[in-house]
Amino acid sequence: MKYLIVGLGNIGEEYHHTKHNIGFDVVDCLVKKIGGEWTTVKHGKMATLSHKGKKLLVLKPNTYMNISGKAVAYWMQVEKIALENIFIITDDLSLPLAKLRIKAKGSDGGHNGLKSIQISLNTENYARLRFGIGSDFEQGHQVEYVLGKWKEEEKPSVLMACERCVEGILQYCLRGIGVAMNYTNTPLTLPNPPLTPS
Repeated sequence: MKYLIVGLGNIGEEYHHTKHNIGFDVVDCLVKKIGGEWTTVKHGKMATLSHKGKKLLVLKPNTYMNISGKAVAYWMQVEKIALENIFIITDDLSLPLAKLRIKAKGSDGGHNGLKSIQISLNTENYARLRFGIGSDFEQGHQVEYVLGKWKEEEKPSVLMACERCVEGILQYCLRGIGVAMNYTNTPLTLPNPPLTPS
């Protein structure tokens, strides 16, 4: 059985490890854990993983966020992957830092990547993992915030959440969306932030 696992992000060094690119970081962690290599393919980079009898096609689209659906639809068609075996990882402003939510379907929530996928697939019924990036920005500064890097004190929580995401993805592939939701949506016990001088 084949799965298409897609981390959303923007290509380019300036976007590397930004909040908006957490989808790329999560799938990088997945490929590193299972053991695989990225190769350049049409509409992005892909790693092909085998895990307990499942084949995982892991994709980082190079189409930029707002036309991510083009890459998803293309590889679904080429590899003949069913809609129920599609899994998208994306950042989410509406969730607190490192809070995770897997859902079997839902609206795009104003996210350009999800909006593009919904248009390309003509449905909201695809699984997605939303990675909370928080909303600690002043009015009018959303773009700078989502395209900004993580603060040093946030990085341990982000790393822990990425590891939880990887396990959630594997649970999804091996045991289904319900088990993945129960596992991943459980609140993390995040590390305490370092003390700062008063």
